[in-house]
Amino acid sequence: MPEQYGSIAQYYHERTKYDPETIAAKGQGLDWSKQPSPFKEYKIGTVFDLKPYLQADAEASAVIPGIAWWQRLSHLLLYSYGITAKVPTMMGQPLYLRSAPSAGGLYPAEVYLISRGTPLIPAGLYSYNPLAHSLTQFWESDVWSDLQAACFQHPALESSEIALIATAIFYRSAWRYQDRAYRRIFLDTGHLLGNIELAGALTNFRPYLVGGFIDASVSQILYLDPEQEGAIAVVPLIDLAVQQLPLKLPLSCTALPSATQVEYPEVPDGELLAYCHRATQIDEAPVVKSQEQQEVANLEDKYNFPFCLKVSTRTNPIDWGINLVGLETTILERRSTRAYTGAELTIDELRVLLDFTYQPQHYVDRGFDGDPDYFDLSLIETFIAVSGVTGLEEGCYYYAPKAQELRQIRFKNFRRELHFLCLGQELGRDAAAVLFHTADLKKAVARYGDRVYRYLHMDAGHLGQKLNLAAIRLNLGVSGIGGFFDDRVNEVLGIPSDEAVLYITTLGRPR
Repeated sequence: MPEQYGSIAQYYHERTKYDPETIAAKGQGLDWSKQPSPFKEYKIGTVFDLKPYLQADAEASAVIPGIAWWQRLSHLLLYSYGITAKVPTMMGQPLYLRSAPSAGGLYPAEVYLISRGTPLIPAGLYSYNPLAHSLTQFWESDVWSDLQAACFQHPALESSEIALIATAIFYRSAWRYQDRAYRRIFLDTGHLLGNIELAGALTNFRPYLVGGFIDASVSQILYLDPEQEGAIAVVPLIDLAVQQLPLKLPLSCTALPSATQVEYPEVPDGELLAYCHRATQIDEAPVVKSQEQQEVANLEDKYNFPFCLKVSTRTNPIDWGINLVGLETTILERRSTRAYTGAELTIDELRVLLDFTYQPQHYVDRGFDGDPDYFDLSLIETFIAVSGVTGLEEGCYYYAPKAQELRQIRFKNFRRELHFLCLGQELGRDAAAVLFHTADLKKAVARYGDRVYRYLHMDAGHLGQKLNLAAIRLNLGVSGIGGFFDDRVNEVLGIPSDEAVLYITTLGRPR
């Protein structure tokens, strides 16, 4: 048993690291004949076409009962995971881009809807079909009480009529990324959850994240094959048109702990993803530490390096326009940047990007939720390698969100090193700033068990989506990177060795 790695989550992370000396052995040629489809189709069921509600006008909303609710739901699903572009490819089949990005364009996530049963949407199970922009009711039955039991009677389910469930079809991502795909699946899902949060602001729904649930029960409710597809997050939607005061829930309602597995075999390559997923499941009601026992977020930021240069990031919030029309167009127009010019950003632009992503309280009077759900942001840290930001010295900085300032820890232009760290991708070299999300895995596992590996990557992806949309709103380029030389990032940039790198977001002027 590989004891030196600690729990199975830590073991998985160590085993799936990229290193210059071993990355060639991890690679394999892609079998294009086995490329998975990014769409799941239910051939039997009642189809609810959502496209007409995208065009319905205000007059129709006033005279046709229920049309306004269907309009809001239709737009929420479009903004969350809908098709936004069709790109021809050399393989014959076009690539359909969605409102949320995905590593390699593989889109492992699926979105389901469960209805409690209302005059507008019958009780049952629904699958969202992004290609047709429709819902297929594939099971007509009231399973709401089963969902509540699986989620340990989460209070948001008591106050809502519908809930979204995000799942992952593992092979879609593993086809290309092998065992490391587990990381990418949760980063992708985090981007999706970020869209759901912001789509709620556009459609008058308040989403609540539920990360703690009995995995096998949710799989049974949705009739999933647990070897192929797993539930990742449950998201009850509170209808603010009916209930004006959203619930204020403790953090423990969002993220529940799993067991911590410290005895496990030497898992063969190709089986590690599935083993890790099984190990991070919740099988029964977990023992939740009391608020006094839990390590709550400190009032100060984690790192305050001595004698470091400190730069304030306080700024004016982004103007998203009347009724957030700018957010709507930004979600639909978002694309991952393929190349940067190498030109500089301004420090004011960087300030605005950080403000929208990390300071939601600044946007309460602009139509946003000032306290959106994450699983546990106190576990996530942010470092930024600055290569070209006017008004900011080159180097690596720690971003302190509570103090709203950058703290410089290294003094150097890292363009050459970033090119290497990002596996030779020019995005790392030519970006003006490269942002790293990190977490102390040992500390995180101690708080939430091995399941925290899911929470960390979903929260990092969620933050990444906020960065994506803020950058597009400012006409900047942005692209996430999930493949990098893990340990070398810490060594080169001076990031403390306890911090495991979760995700990279590059920012710059698009070419």
